[in-house]
Amino acid sequence: MAGGKSHYEVIVVGAGVAGIYQIKRLADLGVDALVLEAAPDLGGTWYWNRYPGARFDSESYTYGYSFSKELLDEWHWKERFSSQPENLRYLNYVAEKFDLRRHMQFNCKVEAAKFDEAHDVWRLRIDVGRELTCRFVIMAVGLLSAPTLPRLAGMESFKGRSFHTFHWPHEPVELAGKKVAVIGTGATAIQIIGEIADKVGELTVFQRRPNWSAPLNNSPISDAEMADIRARYDEIFETCGRTPGGFVHEPDRRGFFEVTREERLALWDRLYDEPGFGIWLSNFREIFTDPAANAEFSAYIADRIRRRVKDPVVAEKLIPRDHGFGVQRVPLETNYFEAYNRPNVHLVDISETPIERITESGLRTSARDYEFDIIVYSTGFDAITGAYDQIDIRGIGGEKLSEKWKDGPSTFLGMLVHGFPNLLMPTGPQSGSASTNFPRGIETGVNWCSALLEHMWARGFSRADPTLAAQQRWTGYVAKMYAVMLLRNAKGWFTGYNSNVPGHEAGKVRHVVFNGGTPKYVAAINEVAMKGYEGIVFAGGERASVVRSSTTSVEAKAV
Repeated sequence: MAGGKSHYEVIVVGAGVAGIYQIKRLADLGVDALVLEAAPDLGGTWYWNRYPGARFDSESYTYGYSFSKELLDEWHWKERFSSQPENLRYLNYVAEKFDLRRHMQFNCKVEAAKFDEAHDVWRLRIDVGRELTCRFVIMAVGLLSAPTLPRLAGMESFKGRSFHTFHWPHEPVELAGKKVAVIGTGATAIQIIGEIADKVGELTVFQRRPNWSAPLNNSPISDAEMADIRARYDEIFETCGRTPGGFVHEPDRRGFFEVTREERLALWDRLYDEPGFGIWLSNFREIFTDPAANAEFSAYIADRIRRRVKDPVVAEKLIPRDHGFGVQRVPLETNYFEAYNRPNVHLVDISETPIERITESGLRTSARDYEFDIIVYSTGFDAITGAYDQIDIRGIGGEKLSEKWKDGPSTFLGMLVHGFPNLLMPTGPQSGSASTNFPRGIETGVNWCSALLEHMWARGFSRADPTLAAQQRWTGYVAKMYAVMLLRNAKGWFTGYNSNVPGHEAGKVRHVVFNGGTPKYVAAINEVAMKGYEGIVFAGGERASVVRSSTTSVEAKAV
């Protein structure tokens, strides 16, 4: 650490999309703040996930930051749905443009954070043996940053190459002529399979449960179109702000059963061929709440899959039976279903022939042995709470956050936790971020947390802690919204399901996301702020005079 400095007013954990914006806000305020990032460089999701096919499923021009008109005018998105290398280049461009790297330290994994009640400070232990203190900790750890491997015997015995998609090697992976296994058919696998099917020697996909998916319909963005987008940015972000998902796709306000079957089919045919989430989010609202409406629409999507997959037996295996289309986050695909028409691509249903173990040369199912050169584990994440659980976070009385959340998270507004003062989570569990276009949710959360800090600094408060009653009301509100949504029946990360994480198995819904939509969430958190941050207890002595940074020379370096 530069100059041996060990105390900051604010420490931000994570230098991904949220952490970058959070440090920008703090730097603008002149606050003495630091970002700690476990990776060798910034980028978060877009630093780690380098697998083939990794790209936005949000329209690129709705994913970028909206805080700077100059940035919006300068950046040219090359594709409607931008790929990982370009996304990482964008985040680096932002950091360089606003000189944010000097506030960041890399290769610094936070192992523990303990609240010191006597001094109203957080004590952080870094994996390189250092201890830092700060008044406020802001967790920008990401929603999908704790990858989970399957619990299979023999995984360490495989002699070929194997890795989770999150840890796809940074150097090129030779795929030509190779026998490749992909375990899993979630959103990541759907991207990979469509991308590598024509590049490998042989591809075998091991599927536990199929996922609904719809076409991405990506395309380049011309100079003329980008100029038009720049001219409409205010309108674009206004649209994102009023739609439930924070996207440019607005729901069809007609009643599902008020229009004819022919009109419904006409809408679905049009949306299926349009780019992005329109097929999901510009649909009738009843598909999320009414079982009959959802069943009819799911049958439509199933028929589209059958039309794209030549082998009817394979097609039926790719159609989900345990949930309807759109009740959990929908993966978007490019040539995914067509991949199964290739003679070198094979689908193995492990609900029929389970994987028994990984072997030296491949893997063994209950039916046979397979030989592979590469095994790709596309087995998901301990979503939303997993990154918090990896840090030993202890609040008042030494209470451990992972224990408090063992049966599911409970928060106030998704951004604070009772008994853990001055711990802020702009995109935390039960916030509006996970269920919306993520960067739009990020800006909402970061702006709210930053305003809370300004409120405290202006009044000399050194501690903020939500009441238990306020937290319970919020968690109850979040749970109540699950009750009216069909997603309550899904086995996806919106319900906290991951069979690779003990205690996260199916049948036990964890209320991890606010699914009431962007407008409702923004209205709720703004109301709390307008009422003087009702539900939060403030305490402490005069601090305003020492909040501002005495220097702007925090050096970024690897430690």
